[in-house]
Amino acid sequence: MRTFEGRASRARVALRKVVAVGAVPLLISGCFPSNGPGMEAIVSASANKAHTYRQPQKSVFDIVDMDQNVASIVSAYRSPSFNKTFGLGRGGGNPTIGVGDVVQITIFEAGPDGLFSTQDNKATNVTVTVQPDGRAPVPYIGSVQFAGNTLESARGSIVEALKTRAVEPDVIVSLAENGSRTVAVNGVVGKPSVVPLGLSNERLTDVIAKAGGPSQPPYDTFVTLTRGGKTGKALLQTLIEQPRENVYARPGDQLFLTHDPQTFSVLGSTGKSAKIPLGAASISVIEAAALAGGADPTRANPKGLFIFRYEYGAVLKSVLGEERFRQLASKGMQANASDMYPIVYRIDLSQPGAYLVGQNFPVRNKDVLFLAQHPTVEITRFLALVAQTFVIVRAVSTFE
Repeated sequence: MRTFEGRASRARVALRKVVAVGAVPLLISGCFPSNGPGMEAIVSASANKAHTYRQPQKSVFDIVDMDQNVASIVSAYRSPSFNKTFGLGRGGGNPTIGVGDVVQITIFEAGPDGLFSTQDNKATNVTVTVQPDGRAPVPYIGSVQFAGNTLESARGSIVEALKTRAVEPDVIVSLAENGSRTVAVNGVVGKPSVVPLGLSNERLTDVIAKAGGPSQPPYDTFVTLTRGGKTGKALLQTLIEQPRENVYARPGDQLFLTHDPQTFSVLGSTGKSAKIPLGAASISVIEAAALAGGADPTRANPKGLFIFRYEYGAVLKSVLGEERFRQLASKGMQANASDMYPIVYRIDLSQPGAYLVGQNFPVRNKDVLFLAQHPTVEITRFLALVAQTFVIVRAVSTFE
């Protein structure tokens, strides 16, 4: 009996030792669950420090505290897209006849018994199709060059040729069918088709409207324009809001509309971590935070709402200054494939004015919003773990 009690006593002592030895490393190691880096870690990782922080991917970035000036610079910038690549152009202000066009020619004569007039009708209509060589036959004249000429110049040529054949001739030349001045529109439109261009100037949105308009919201629809070996891509919403980007269409243009929902990601101490659709032409960082469920009051640090993004070079130079931009470039800051540079904006939501400033700061596609964790969270977790350890030790002591 004594042997059994001795063994039980030794087992209880061993169990207490196991608990004590096992708990200490756990407390010291700091292996608490984490939802991302703390505010200090993000700041230390930026190039604001004396050293240059280089991740394994060799990222070099800066942190900019958001104020009204920064928000105004970012929100006012309009990125160049189609205008920079193609120019605004002149559209179809002076269109010419092309191969495949169907031309209607109306010939008038002053006399009642001419080649093209009778007692009942002093005019004759002739319809011709422009052939691959750019010419088409006209009765009593022969082959006439149409391709490359305007309607007025073609009219003048026909009148001149008829002066020795008809009585005081006059001519009207009109385009019956447009077979050469077309734009192909495909993708997420109401009616993918080859759209004929009119005689007046038509912009890209006019052509898209002729194809039935976009079947998806403009803020989630990209337009790809291919013209003469060049290709450009822009958000349809940009063409609507910025007339200079809504360039004039030209014959032979190819438009392809794609649906690509614009999203931003939210991580950290927010109500939820998710990829969230923008769902509008523009939303502010305050609206984006609200869509994420706001800050978690039990663990969020309102001083550290960070917006990670790749920013336009022109914006970055205005926000940081030319000298700072050059310093970062010399330290290894690199642009991505879209010629945009990494930057992190920080907003202190513990300040009332931040909510006004944040309403003027737009969230863009692929932005990452990160709300840092409050420093006291780790302490709270530590104390909770210590309390749990004491409960376990106390439970073990009951076996003694």
